[in-house]
Amino acid sequence: MDAIDRFAAHVVDTGFDDLPAPVVESARTFILDSLGVGIVGSAGPWVDELIAAQRGWGEAAQARVWVSGDALPAPAAAMCNAYQVHNSEFDCVHEAAVVHAVTIVLPCVLAVAERDGGVSGRDLIAAVTLGVDVACHVSVAATSGLRFFRPGTAGALAAVAGIGKIRGFDKDTLVNAFSIVYGQICGTMQAHSEGSLLLAMQVGFNARNAVVACDMAERGFDAPKNVLEGPYGYLRLIESEYDLAPIWPQLGKTWRIAEMAHKPFPSGRAAHGIVDGCLALMQRHNLTADDIDGVLAEVPPLVHQLVARPVRDDMTVNYARLCAAYAGACAMLAGTLEVGDFGDEARRDPQRLALARRVEIRANDNPDPNALTPLRVSLRTRAGKTHAMDIADVYGSPANPLSREAHLAKLRRNCAAAATPLAEAAVARLIALSDGLESVADVRQIIDATIA
Repeated sequence: MDAIDRFAAHVVDTGFDDLPAPVVESARTFILDSLGVGIVGSAGPWVDELIAAQRGWGEAAQARVWVSGDALPAPAAAMCNAYQVHNSEFDCVHEAAVVHAVTIVLPCVLAVAERDGGVSGRDLIAAVTLGVDVACHVSVAATSGLRFFRPGTAGALAAVAGIGKIRGFDKDTLVNAFSIVYGQICGTMQAHSEGSLLLAMQVGFNARNAVVACDMAERGFDAPKNVLEGPYGYLRLIESEYDLAPIWPQLGKTWRIAEMAHKPFPSGRAAHGIVDGCLALMQRHNLTADDIDGVLAEVPPLVHQLVARPVRDDMTVNYARLCAAYAGACAMLAGTLEVGDFGDEARRDPQRLALARRVEIRANDNPDPNALTPLRVSLRTRAGKTHAMDIADVYGSPANPLSREAHLAKLRRNCAAAATPLAEAAVARLIALSDGLESVADVRQIIDATIA
């Protein structure tokens, strides 16, 4: 029996009533956070062009794009909304799995729910929770480093699990859906290495493909069965090395959505520890950016791989979001890091660039190829003093979480920065729907509240 059978059974056999109350609370929190990130993503590059391209590929008005309200076929709407969720690098992440695990499943489930109807808030919570579980359990089992873009590839598995749950798939149909999406799965680390916006498009591609896969499976399409552990299955081909033995005792007991980390800053999560360390040291020692002579960050090899790219005068927006030196410099200058710090004018600012070039990032000897922590950040002042701190739990992680107030403040800032800002009443409506999500009869109300 392939491991996919056990994951499919977990999805089919688990209902909302099986979820502990803290897990439900986490689901509500990260569903709302992801909606807010998708709303601000409406102002990102290539959104209008992507919507226009989708219109050329189909005219069925089945589901809407958040903020703009453009009505598209469900696979197209899922693609656009997933792209919006990831294009500002502001979406929540499971650090151990290295997966933005809500980013694809939520837009897919909402697109299908809007098309088909009959999906309640309880259904949404169960679907997103189980989708996150599949993506993160599979990814935590990986013992080799990233070769493919895991938020896209594992995200496709999450989306199939979530869609299959709301559509009531039996185990055999769900296995076929997993297999059909695996035949379409995509996303390499090349876009990440170059800082290309195709990175977020890869998330969108997998969202579209997950909806297509579930539509095909529901209509009886058959597919290979050994989709995870077969000789060319996901874990052998996409991840290379893996160990599922520690995962099975956790299934149904360790709920991965409760382990998700908020992103307090709109940059790669791998950069957050460096930003967090710089801000904490400056506050602790009452320093300003003018006091800083240089910064040294000693980080796990994965962090170095992901965000230690050199500062350039011609950085694109996505390159800059994944450049920890630039992100750290912006934070030291302003005391925080915001979406506007990655605008065209900001990225050409000589003061930011000069400070960013005084940030050095070195890989430490951490043997875990998937580790984002611990790290050490040192600030060297012009007065000749060095201040350092070790960081094990980066701000936003479950061990160092955002407060509810900070979580909602992020949501409000994102809604205000949308392509068409959401009215305060709409934001209040989103918060109320989230707080009472178990009582929502039809989740199309949530989509209504995202339309400006």
